[in-house]
Amino acid sequence: MDLKRWAHIVAVADRRSFIRAAEQVHLSQPALTRSIQAAEAELRLQLFDRGTNEVVATPAGEFVVARARQLVFNSRCLERDVELYRSRGLGDTAFGVGPFPAATFLAPLLTAMRREFQGINLRVEISNWQLLLKRLLEEDIEFFVADTRDLPSDPNLYVRALRREPGGFYVRAGHPLTTRKSVTLQQLWSHGVLSVRLPAGVRAVVTRLLGLGSSAELSLALECDDVEVLKQVALASDSVLAAPDAAVAQEVAAGRLHALEVTGLPSQSSEMGVVTLRGRTPSPMAELIIGRLPTTGAPAQR
Repeated sequence: MDLKRWAHIVAVADRRSFIRAAEQVHLSQPALTRSIQAAEAELRLQLFDRGTNEVVATPAGEFVVARARQLVFNSRCLERDVELYRSRGLGDTAFGVGPFPAATFLAPLLTAMRREFQGINLRVEISNWQLLLKRLLEEDIEFFVADTRDLPSDPNLYVRALRREPGGFYVRAGHPLTTRKSVTLQQLWSHGVLSVRLPAGVRAVVTRLLGLGSSAELSLALECDDVEVLKQVALASDSVLAAPDAAVAQEVAAGRLHALEVTGLPSQSSEMGVVTLRGRTPSPMAELIIGRLPTTGAPAQR
């Protein structure tokens, strides 16, 4: 069967609509319908149930779609690898970065890249791991760097561990809590905590220490994926900032932010990793950037 027809099958399965799938593959809706009908006739299988609300793959269709998806993916990888082999250049790249790496080592990394490779174009998306994973699976980015503790187990993903980034709680100079040698988590939380989205494990620890019934009861005064924004709010209010130590090192050194000693709280650190699609060859520039990340040298986690 023609590879384009396999791609049509995948598009219908993903979009659950002939109209939306036709837009994706740049065909008219009748032309796409004829393509799927021809595929079903050739395979002698009904691939989709045409419901009134949406198109759903039949059990046979799910079987075929899974293999068609791999065929389409491998085809795109082959085309890309051939182009890289032919050009033998570093090439442009796009990648994603979570809030903590964005606040710690991203700027120095990008500065070095711009100084060394002025002819290369980079696109960086800063977001939470959920959105970055969606971009990766859509092949909109080559890889992303983020805290991977809540990342779902997926055989299609390859994760390379980075160094741990320790973190803590910080308040502005002159904050009422700075007069205390140590504070309880309850005292800290009463001032309002600013943080990125907390991993499930961290939420569980904090929920237990605060004596809450469930993590659903745990609330943040401000949740934001931009650590720089959180930092500015903490500097201008009595809110308490939860952040990696490296992200606030300059403010701490200048005396603008102070670390809090929290009674009974275990030390916390992010567990960042580089996430790529298994089986996809990174571009030379992507490999170069990944090679400069602060890795632990540990093997892949998944």
